[in-house]
Order: sequence, then structure tokens, then C-alpha cells
Amino acid sequence: MSAQVRVPNGLGRTMQAIAHTHYGSADVLRLTQVPRPHPQDGEVLVRVHAASVNATDWHAMRGAPIRTWRGGLRKPTYQRLGADVAGRVEAVGGNVTQFQVGDDVFGIARGAFAEYVCAAENRLARKPADVAFETAAAVPVAAIAALQALRDKGRIRPGQLVLIQGASGGVGTFAVQIAKVLGADVTAVCSTRNMDQARALGADHVIDYTQQDFTSQRGKKRQQYDLILAVGGYHPLLAYRRALRPKGRFVLVGASTHLLRAVFEALLLGPLLSRMGSKQMGGFIAHPTPQDLVFVKELLEGGKVVPVIERRYPFSQTAEAIRYLEAGHARGKLVITL
Repeated sequence: MSAQVRVPNGLGRTMQAIAHTHYGSADVLRLTQVPRPHPQDGEVLVRVHAASVNATDWHAMRGAPIRTWRGGLRKPTYQRLGADVAGRVEAVGGNVTQFQVGDDVFGIARGAFAEYVCAAENRLARKPADVAFETAAAVPVAAIAALQALRDKGRIRPGQLVLIQGASGGVGTFAVQIAKVLGADVTAVCSTRNMDQARALGADHVIDYTQQDFTSQRGKKRQQYDLILAVGGYHPLLAYRRALRPKGRFVLVGASTHLLRAVFEALLLGPLLSRMGSKQMGGFIAHPTPQDLVFVKELLEGGKVVPVIERRYPFSQTAEAIRYLEAGHARGKLVITL
């Protein structure tokens, strides 16, 4: 299919984007003028209507612990941030068959904090007509991470007892809902202020971590789980292991730069502990697929998953959104509007 290019009246060949030339705090982020991209074969040019913030954005901004795969040990070789995107197709590259100019789409695109972004055709899906751009932008990265952690790494089954630690954040709010869709009995772990939210999302039980440590219960009071999904986990790996049923599974999804011990334990100690008994322990990194994007789209379209959006920020305040997320206060997702 030959490329289709539509240039709205008055639109120049440049655009605004959030960029950083150095690693550091949100202070390094700048709203800058950059060349507007053109779609290559298999790509779609999207005019961004909304994007959302993920932990990977501030990890990349800080330059740790993912400098090596982002590129650049001392400064970023790729200077743009953002992944979740929702918007309208402005042009398509060669060999694109699923989309045409004017389609409303959402999905994953590198450098999504910009007025325009190019995305691979297989990283996008059609946005449901009755779903707002802001709502759709909150879904892709976090929902797919929750789905794959539960289904693929956690091997969740109907009727299992599943505990989700960090149930009030971006991944956690999706994990509660998806675990219920997959038929589990769900216990959500969150702070006092988020307990009602967890129940509204479908959690069968809620633990206030400021009042109770689910890993420290002993004797007859100890509740054990078939699957523990820890979003940003901070307990020692052996503590999680004690809270698992025989043949149970522990899955760690991410950790802040202040909690890297949990990551190293999951990646290094987890496989060893898994070989020593029937309980499986380990970390997890999501790998988005077209099939899973379509799956979460269908959940969104059917009302089985509803993104929790705490705050919306104008594009010019993207740095403030990332700063708020990094501080650990966010409930659900933070959305950037253009």
C-alpha cells in the first residue's frame, strides 16, 4: 500500500515534544521543537490526543537501571519519553493494511510525549468509538503488563487465591480487574485511602498494609495464596515465599530505584528457590504483543476493565506528571492531554 500523507492547513514540518539530553530528575525534561516524523514501511503516523505516564518513563529519565537497553551510559542516545498513546491516524507508510488516514487508534509508540508519533502497525489497535482518547491512552502498557504477569508468568486459574500488592497503582488497578475477569478470588493490598477503590474494582478482600503485614502472619492466622503479584514489591523474597501455598507462584512486576534489592532477589535468588521446592519465584518483564493489545481492547470495550485515572496534565506539564509518579503518590494512571 503506498504511503498516504495528509498535512493539515498551517502545519509545519516541526512539532513539540518532551525531550531530555541528560539523565536526572524531572528538571532535565524540556518541551522542545523537533522534526515531525514520517512513517516508514509498516508504520503509522499518529496525531497524539492523549498519552499516559509509566514507571519506565522516569526510569529512562533517571538513566537507571535501564541505561544499557535504552542506550547511552552517560547521556541518553534516544532523548524522547513516552509509550502509551491514543490519537488519530494522519498518514500511513508502505505496506500498512489495517489503518487509514482518519482512524482513531491507541497503543504503544516510542516517544509518545509529542504532538505526533510514528508507531508500528502491529503496536496499535482501533480505539473503541465510545471510549475517550484519555481513557484509551491509560490502558496499553499497564494493562498488558498486568495481563501477562497474571496469565503467562503467574499461570492464573479460576478459583485460585490471588494477592495483588500495589493494587492502587497503574499496573495494580488493572491487575485487580483482570484477575477477576480470569476467575480468581482476589485480595488487594493497598493503603487506607485506597481500600474503597480496590473494592470498587472488584477485589474480594482488601488488606490495609499500614495496619497489617500479610507476610508476617503466623500459625492458624496465616493466609496463603496460589499467586502473589507484587507491583513494586519491597518485602524480602523469603517472606513472600512463606505466604504462598504449595505449588504457588510469586511474580514481581517492577520496583522503584529505591527497591532494587527486590529486583535482584527475584532475578538471582528466585530461580534458586524455585529449584529447591514446589513454589515458583521470579521477576517479570512484559513484552507487548498485537494479540494482547486486542485482548485488553476487548476488555475495555466490554466494560470489564475501566482505567483508573487520578490526574490529567496538559502537555506542557508532562514533567510535573512524571515527578508526581516518581514520588509514589499516584492512584491509578496519570494522563497527558494534547
